[in-house]
Amino acid sequence: MNTHACTSSRLTTFHRATALALTGALLGACSLLGGEDKAAEAGRTSEVVLVTHDSFSLPEELLAEFREEYGHEVVVRSSGDAGALSAKLALTKENPTGDVAFGVDNTFASRVLDEGVFAPYDPPRAPGAGRYELPEGSDRLTPVDVAAVCVNIDDTWFAKQDVAPPRTLADLTKPAYRDLMVTPAASTSSPGMAFLLTTVAAFGEEWPAYWSELLDNGLKVVDGWSDAYYTDFTQGGEGGERPIVVSYDSSPAFTVPEGAEKSTTSALLETCFQQVEYAGVLKGAANPEGARDLVAFLQEPETQAALPESMYVFPVVTGVDLPEDWARYAARPEDPYTVDPADIATNRDKWLQQWTDLTTE
Repeated sequence: MNTHACTSSRLTTFHRATALALTGALLGACSLLGGEDKAAEAGRTSEVVLVTHDSFSLPEELLAEFREEYGHEVVVRSSGDAGALSAKLALTKENPTGDVAFGVDNTFASRVLDEGVFAPYDPPRAPGAGRYELPEGSDRLTPVDVAAVCVNIDDTWFAKQDVAPPRTLADLTKPAYRDLMVTPAASTSSPGMAFLLTTVAAFGEEWPAYWSELLDNGLKVVDGWSDAYYTDFTQGGEGGERPIVVSYDSSPAFTVPEGAEKSTTSALLETCFQQVEYAGVLKGAANPEGARDLVAFLQEPETQAALPESMYVFPVVTGVDLPEDWARYAARPEDPYTVDPADIATNRDKWLQQWTDLTTE
């Protein structure tokens, strides 16, 4: 999912209240793996190494709770975005650099599964998480969070210019939106790859023709999401000049001015591609028990409640309250685009080569 590049390391007051309520509801009950007594059984703190992307972030309070409950100290080793992470996992599969990986999403999962990166581990699914399982690989990858990559627009720019905003993918090729859109590259960015897959799902074999129309209409392609959103997008805060950007369905929750009742941006919900991030135990892990404990911990309600403001993604577990701004402003697509992971595995290299040829002409 990637996900938003910026991170937060503290629970808000809302999350503290949510965490306390969830903790109270769970008193007397075991965690997903009955890890409540693991720390006592261990007698000491071991080290579990988490290999992840650069956007991973959980509150220190949560990591301290994991250490106390399970007896493992989490050591985080980050490695670029989801694409870079997947590539590194494949390259180091014979000598893994950690015990557990988080952040492989459904656009890259087939590649690492085919490479045999993950060991079998299929914990009980928390309520609701099962709907995000992979058709193949559910015994190795556990769903943790979900988000959608969507085209976002600066509503204030369109109102000020008295221009009707786009609503659909087809709209983006119209002359009214010439030189107004920016996207991260499919070759170097997880959301960029998701947008490419959106067009594959929407236009089938005609997707290259659609991209040609976008490029002819002045589409700007940059390396990563941060460049697109913060530098080029008019609501990114750095004087950007493009009011249309490929971002996330959660993005509008972060562009609400203080004291305002409305976000300055919106996600075009007819342009969205669903991304799910997974965690799994690495084959050859030095601490497989710690890895399994951490995978289970990522599905526990308190951890899920921290995901929105820590990593800007939605929980996969049902019944977890969202932050107030998310509930009001982060509208979710009812029917996002998807592409079968097997089709992605078969065609990824071909699609990326076609995309590269188009965008470098």
